[in-house]
Amino acid sequence: MSQSSSRTAVIRDHAKQRDGIAETLLVELLHDLFQIDVRNLVINHDQYSLNSLNGFFEVGDAPYFFKFHQEENEEEMSGEYYRADILARAGLPVDQPAMMSTLPGEQILVYKRRTNPRFSDVLRTIDDRHDDDEAKRAVDAERKLNEEVLAVYLKTLHPVTTDQVVKEPINRLFYDRLVTGPAETYPGGRLASFYVGKEFSFPGVTLSWEEFSKARFVVNGMEYRNTIAELFDLAHERVDPARLADAGGVTAHGDAHNANVWYERDGTDATLSFFDPAFAGEHIPTLLAEVKATFHNILAHPYWLYEPAVLQEKASASARYENGTLFADFDWRLSPVRQSLLQAKAETMWKPLLAALKQRGLLPADWRQVIRLGLFLCPTLVMNLRAGAATHNPTSSLIGFSVAVMTGSDPIKGEDAITHFLASIDPES
Repeated sequence: MSQSSSRTAVIRDHAKQRDGIAETLLVELLHDLFQIDVRNLVINHDQYSLNSLNGFFEVGDAPYFFKFHQEENEEEMSGEYYRADILARAGLPVDQPAMMSTLPGEQILVYKRRTNPRFSDVLRTIDDRHDDDEAKRAVDAERKLNEEVLAVYLKTLHPVTTDQVVKEPINRLFYDRLVTGPAETYPGGRLASFYVGKEFSFPGVTLSWEEFSKARFVVNGMEYRNTIAELFDLAHERVDPARLADAGGVTAHGDAHNANVWYERDGTDATLSFFDPAFAGEHIPTLLAEVKATFHNILAHPYWLYEPAVLQEKASASARYENGTLFADFDWRLSPVRQSLLQAKAETMWKPLLAALKQRGLLPADWRQVIRLGLFLCPTLVMNLRAGAATHNPTSSLIGFSVAVMTGSDPIKGEDAITHFLASIDPES
């Protein structure tokens, strides 16, 4: 089956155009898959639906929530998609779907509709209007979730074979976006279609791919060791699934960004639970298991990745290019609640997980680089960061690529937030 014949691909294309056709096609798809008569179907056009679609419908008087992904060439992917039972069997807090299809090109999950918010929406409100009590409740909930997930990681941590790792769907979020087709042509995939040969516009300067990819970054006065081209090359080499078995594997959600996490108030406390385990697996490379959650729930905020138009109103940025160096200056910073979440992720997840890997002889010497490269690929390949290509503008593009370089590369001199983060999770520190 080709991507052009994928029903979910067609539906996503029409949803982007908002021409009303997607809703009709979705009603037909749901009826064909589950033999249900759908009423009042609404597609939710939110900022977090970068590679997915979600919304609501009713069957009789019963309300439901649906979500599906549609990845490039997913019809040809190896491994099983949407293995929703894996996480529940492992003991992770996960919402089980009421209906599920894992057919190639027709993968979709349907849940009984909840009234509680996603964690992403809760944190978005705190970013905008900081409240100490709400922030503490959110961070405490994150710590509790980390502890639950860590317990499952430690229980399921095991040596894995290269064949097991290669079959994991999580590779669709990292390595597979760097290459094209069965031959794994590099540069390919999203890297080629998003960036290679394109033009990059920033506040004050426009660069070709050749200039931009080879430029040294100086971000707010701090110079970074690796260029964009070098980081993609390093990722192609090191995040290759064939090289990721060295840190063992765990049972994990794999894509636990907070738009896939429910937030439920319980008196003065709150609890979190997962849904949409599209990339769940039992042999997920340990060093990649928490990368998406770390980047997309913390470093992507506030505003710049998901709401670039808002960022443009709230932040200022400027760029200049001299002798092969791109100087980026801006006033964007992590919000207080995101800083607290980063600390919580370090203390209650990354440090004890790395300590367990070290104790079991599964911690590779270059673990920092693996984590950095995973973090680097999160923003650069989840959507097109070039200004004018999709939703990004020159300000958000400059900040986005700068944050990507900051996560992927060591500073030549001095320390930044990522340097501090990696030092804080070092099991030997």
